[in-house]
Amino acid sequence: MSWFLIVILVISGLTAQAADSQRLTIAMIPKGTTHVFWKSVEAGARAAAKDLDVDLVWKGPLKENDRAQQIAIVEQFVTEGVSGIALAPLDDTALRRPVAMAMQRKIPVVIFDSALQGEAGTDFVSLVATDNRAAGGMGGEHLAGLLDDTGTVALLRYQVGSASTDQREAGFEGSIAAHPGLHLSVANRYAGATAGEAKTAALNIIDTLREADGVFTPNESSTFGMLLALRQSNLAGRIKFVGFDTSPVLLDALRGGEIAALVAQDPQAMGRRAVTAVVDHLRGRPVEPLIDTGAAVVTAKNIDTPDIQKILQLP
Repeated sequence: MSWFLIVILVISGLTAQAADSQRLTIAMIPKGTTHVFWKSVEAGARAAAKDLDVDLVWKGPLKENDRAQQIAIVEQFVTEGVSGIALAPLDDTALRRPVAMAMQRKIPVVIFDSALQGEAGTDFVSLVATDNRAAGGMGGEHLAGLLDDTGTVALLRYQVGSASTDQREAGFEGSIAAHPGLHLSVANRYAGATAGEAKTAALNIIDTLREADGVFTPNESSTFGMLLALRQSNLAGRIKFVGFDTSPVLLDALRGGEIAALVAQDPQAMGRRAVTAVVDHLRGRPVEPLIDTGAAVVTAKNIDTPDIQKILQLP
């Protein structure tokens, strides 16, 4: 073999190694890893990573109230020097410091699902999320219509510090306040991070729920917990129940009349667009500071329509 050919082969090998070293690795950190919603987000994110030819690492806390673990995961990825991060913050304040640390080290962060205090486009690259206030308002308006604008309704909140559900709850309250014939009987109770905790919280106010005409819950676990409590108390289907997010169990309850409507996000689109935003930023393409991934009210009447079925794709 000639020296010339050897040199060419060596240069080719070094070029290939350089190309490999430039391959992007995106770390994606959800609020939790057990809910169907997050599994759908992951499916969309992995599809985007495949299309964009980047590596995706998916890691989050087991429970959606473990702020310390989520902070530690962000710090771990910053220390490892990943190319970029997509984060759904458990707390809109507590995660500010680790996000600032990542940005200072030139690791761009895209926030998805739930807002972080700060300015999108400055303190982090972009917010990719449902317009949560509008989506909560959609739930309130639908419930008002079901009740003919009169009656008593209850709100079981999610947990303190969750910006996405805070906004949904505020949107729901705003819609109810716009209907003078509706009275909000419960507005200061929190479900907690799991469906089990939500069931207990709902059972703790079951006497109030017996007197209510409608109820709203702002996420998957609070909706499932409320469903279990209403079933146990023989109230399922007797009270107009509007929940938020979808899963096979919740959709079955919708078809069966135990749930009147579900406000559905598009989690797979959220996952795809969050990963795409990180990669676009890293590759020098412009990224909008706010990216709305949409929402729709799902009922037994429209659940099988093509537009709704597209949103309801499950992993």
